[in-house]
Amino acid sequence: MKTIFITGASAGLGKATAQLFQSKGWSVIATMRNPEKETELNLLPNVTLLPLDVTNPDQIWSTAQKAIALGNIDVAFNNAGYGLFGALEACTDDQITDQIATNLTGVLRVTQAFIPHFREKKSGLFITTTSVCGLTSNPLSSVYNATKWALEGWSESIAYELAPFNIGIKTVAPGGIKSKFMQGMKSAGHSAYEPLAQKLNEVFSNGLLIFTEPEIIAQSVYEAATDGKDQLTYVAGIDAISLIAKRQAEGADAFRIGMTKLFEPETATV
Repeated sequence: MKTIFITGASAGLGKATAQLFQSKGWSVIATMRNPEKETELNLLPNVTLLPLDVTNPDQIWSTAQKAIALGNIDVAFNNAGYGLFGALEACTDDQITDQIATNLTGVLRVTQAFIPHFREKKSGLFITTTSVCGLTSNPLSSVYNATKWALEGWSESIAYELAPFNIGIKTVAPGGIKSKFMQGMKSAGHSAYEPLAQKLNEVFSNGLLIFTEPEIIAQSVYEAATDGKDQLTYVAGIDAISLIAKRQAEGADAFRIGMTKLFEPETATV
C-alpha cells in the first residue's frame, strides 16, 4: 500500500485529495493545524491525522519524523496555503511576511524534511499546489502571485538536484476552486485602488475565473502521482487551462498588455 503525506488537508483541495487517494487504496497521512476538529477524514480507514502548522519549523520536522515512523512515504503533497488580496502599497509587513512564510517557506521546509527519507530509499515524489497565478498573473494579488511564481521556479530548479536520487517533483496549478479558500483570503484595502478592485470583480464574475469542484482538481493530483510521466506542471481547471493557452498563443507581453486593457476601470462619460 502506497502512502501520501498531505499538508493543508482540513478543507478544499487538501481534503478532497485525501479522500480520493484513500478511495484508491492508498494510506493517507493528512495534516492540518487542528486535527482534533476534523469530523470526516478521521472516520476513514487508512487515514492518519497529524497536527501541522507549516509556519512552525520545529513542528514541520517533528511531524515529518512521526509520519516517516509510520512507514515509507511515497508522495509528499505540499498543499497548505492561502491568498493575500490587495495592492502592495496597502499590505503590511506582517501580511507580506506571513504570506511568504505560509505559501513559500513552508513548502521548502516540508520538502527539506522529507528529502533524506526519499534519498535513502532512492524514490519519492513531491507534488506542490501552485496556481494559474504562478504561470500568469492578475491585479491586486502581487504578493500571492509572487509566492506561486516562486514555487514554479523553485520546483524546476530543485528537480535537477533531486533527479540523481530518483526523486521526482511536480506542481499542480489550478484556477478557481470551490472551497473555503476565498473565505480564508486576507485583504489589504486602499481607496486609491478601489476602481481597479471593482473592475477585477466584474471581470472575474464575467467568466475569467471559473470555480471548479475540488474533487476534480484532486484528480489532477492523483494523475501527477500515478502517471509516471516526467512532467513538471499540471494545469488544472477550465479557467486555468484557457488562460495559459491564451498567454502561450499571444506571448507574454501581448498577453500582459491585453490584460491591462481588460482591467482598466471604466471612465464616466458626461
